[in-house]
Amino acid sequence: MRLPHFTFLISILFAISASVASARHAAEGPRPYKGAIVIDAASGRVLFEDKPDEVGPPASVTKLMTFLVVQDRIASGALTLQTPVTITREDARVAMLPDSTNVRLKENEVFPVEELLYALMIQSANDAANALTHATAGSRAAFVDLMNAKARELGMVNTTFHSPNGLPPTHGQRPDLTSPRDLAILGRYLLLHTDILRYTSVRARSFGDGVRLQTVAMTNHNHLLGHIAGCDGLKTGFTNGAGFCLAATAQRGNHRIIAVIMGSSDAKSRDLKMAELIENGFAIVPVGSTFTGYSRPPAATVPATAAPTPASAVTTPPAGNAPVPAPSPTPVMPAPLPPEKKTSMTGTDDSLNIEFSDPSASKKG
Repeated sequence: MRLPHFTFLISILFAISASVASARHAAEGPRPYKGAIVIDAASGRVLFEDKPDEVGPPASVTKLMTFLVVQDRIASGALTLQTPVTITREDARVAMLPDSTNVRLKENEVFPVEELLYALMIQSANDAANALTHATAGSRAAFVDLMNAKARELGMVNTTFHSPNGLPPTHGQRPDLTSPRDLAILGRYLLLHTDILRYTSVRARSFGDGVRLQTVAMTNHNHLLGHIAGCDGLKTGFTNGAGFCLAATAQRGNHRIIAVIMGSSDAKSRDLKMAELIENGFAIVPVGSTFTGYSRPPAATVPATAAPTPASAVTTPPAGNAPVPAPSPTPVMPAPLPPEKKTSMTGTDDSLNIEFSDPSASKKG
């Protein structure tokens, strides 16, 4: 009978197929993230995407929505940057959580909203995020409701928030979930309608000036600031469950790029890949694209040790840089990067000159 011979041939074919698949996987190497997207900030057009709708926890990138909810309340007149916030026992407990980034808030301390926003965006302070919830909405639960309402308004279809800070869920709490595409939508809205760059572009600042005898030295967790041309935001995030996440933006001339990476295995891989995505994005952004949203003020106007801004300068960006009015966010339209532009991760620590020895990299924030 020829059956054994036929079976033998089938086995050989399966072995060859498995070998080819294994070789292809080895050549491609491990994925540097679970999902990523790059968009043109001016139009919302997608320049590159790779699993952009992969849903997962965003860790502290969640704080971008926290910032937006506070800004909405400021715009409505219900809050100002100088509104005093009294720190509660709950806020102080969040500051004491193990491996949690914070500014060591203590019960009954009082800080203006603006100071807490700097802590939120620079230090990724989880205790500051908690303090802003009751100052803005009366309670943490009510604040989270506002976060989810805003996400629905912006068309963030894969997003559900359960916390203001992105910390891992505890005591039966469900995890925050979103996708790279949704975070790109959120980042673009922030750039068009708020002065978030005034906070995210600051590399270092002290917390508690004029309030505490001993201030906290804050250092921005975004390693690309000062190393990647034009980079001025937006937010990093890390937890064991989320991996290393980053929503970044950079402007060069009239062009602005927004890029999001979720689920990297380490900060170094995330940052190197992000640098590559930003460079590739600028290489293919349409020549006529012009970003006309809010632009950060010159660096000289936001010194690292600057005192809180006077209340008269709070709620709107400087004249000439006002946000572009838009009735609703423009949906992100797919326009994938051509195959020849989908380059593999290149570059080294030396070529990018990025400092990766950040002790905060292992903290949740």
